[in-house]
Amino acid sequence: MGDLIHPQKTIEILKKYNFHFQKKFGQNFLIDAHVMDKILASSAITKDTFILEIGPGIGTMTQFLCEHARFVAAVEIDQNLIPVLNDTLSAYHNVMVINDDILKVDIGRLAKEKNDSKPIKVVANLPYYITTPIIMGLFESHVPLESVTVMVQKEVAQRMKAKPGTKDYGALSLAVQYYAQPEIVANVPPNCFMPRPKVGSAVICLKCHQKPPVSVKDEKLMFEIIRASFNQRRKTLVNGLHHFPGIPLSKEQIQEQIEVMGLPEAVRGEALTLGQFAVLADAIYDRMKY
Repeated sequence: MGDLIHPQKTIEILKKYNFHFQKKFGQNFLIDAHVMDKILASSAITKDTFILEIGPGIGTMTQFLCEHARFVAAVEIDQNLIPVLNDTLSAYHNVMVINDDILKVDIGRLAKEKNDSKPIKVVANLPYYITTPIIMGLFESHVPLESVTVMVQKEVAQRMKAKPGTKDYGALSLAVQYYAQPEIVANVPPNCFMPRPKVGSAVICLKCHQKPPVSVKDEKLMFEIIRASFNQRRKTLVNGLHHFPGIPLSKEQIQEQIEVMGLPEAVRGEALTLGQFAVLADAIYDRMKY
């Protein structure tokens, strides 16, 4: 199997079911075998692996996943693709197709029922308009995850792995790196898809930390501080936090916490590492307590 990766076969299936791409779902089907190989290799799938696939489309990647993994749960939002998937995946008995919005699926329950609550691997060709909510939803739900290997817009992949002081560094970089180690495994040009997207893409593998690289007293507060720091990048860190309603401290009190860390008065959020944000969050947490 696995012949769906060829453009002619994709066209044949689309014609058979009179399928029309829907912009609202951000549908772009992969038609490049080399990229598929890189996704599979970076996912490190074995016969013991449980895979959650988000957005299987016509089942191109799903077929490959079924051949290499123990079980695949494929979540597809477009009900028009369900008959197609029932057809293209009919030869496989280790797959379950779920017609639902991934943001509404109880992934924890799925992992418990199908994988004894052991860590799962996520593989996805994500719709670009909803990439961040899906990835952050996976992390913040604290579902047992081993890795998340996803096709995303190239600039989003660059932001996920960006370092402090660079133009791509921001709240997404810090959030992803708190939960996982990001690695871009392939840059993917538009001609690898049908239809062709207007932007370049990248496959990024997020290897999930068993425990976060920093410890913090209040995770939610730390991320609120991070978001406030990058809300208006041109503002200094103290001004960004002072105008954030979630921190009931005066400007002077915030400035004091920043200075205690040995940071300059005019420092901006983009200069701080994840570790420094954790220290600052703990200092503000303690200050708010008295």
